[in-house]
Amino acid sequence: MEMNIFRFLAKIKLFEQLSFQEMSLFMPYMHERDYRQNEVVFLRSDPSHALYLLRKGEVTLSLDMEEGFEQLAIVRAGTVLGESCLLKKSKRQLNAIVTSEGASFYVVPQFNLFTIFESHLRIKAKMLESLGELYNEYNGNLFKSYKSSLGFFDLSQLYEKSKR
Repeated sequence: MEMNIFRFLAKIKLFEQLSFQEMSLFMPYMHERDYRQNEVVFLRSDPSHALYLLRKGEVTLSLDMEEGFEQLAIVRAGTVLGESCLLKKSKRQLNAIVTSEGASFYVVPQFNLFTIFESHLRIKAKMLESLGELYNEYNGNLFKSYKSSLGFFDLSQLYEKSKR
């Protein structure tokens, strides 16, 4: 059973740099959680208090716009959600809603992540490096989308707000 979890974690960006021994530190804190179709995993602007590792099912990531939601992506098993919880006092950027018949997650509370980080700085460094790579990939995709849309939105807002 543990070997299956290690293999699962090794395929997830945030855990791929960790050894099985390092991954084992997360095992006591990984809670299995099942959701039904159309159930909300989290909403945009919620405090980011847990990391969600999608084991099976599909989840739609969306952004709330005016009177509805704009679907950004449908993610499947092996996807990490809520990675912003690796940063203190962060909030969710997107909505996550189960679109398949059901979905199963391993959920790791932020408090437990930070407990591991306090006593294992090497693990913290590896995971934050992976988070940086993930965010860099997201930025690359954002810039490609911007370029292909011929500047449909004002990208300068991205940098103006980050200066504050």
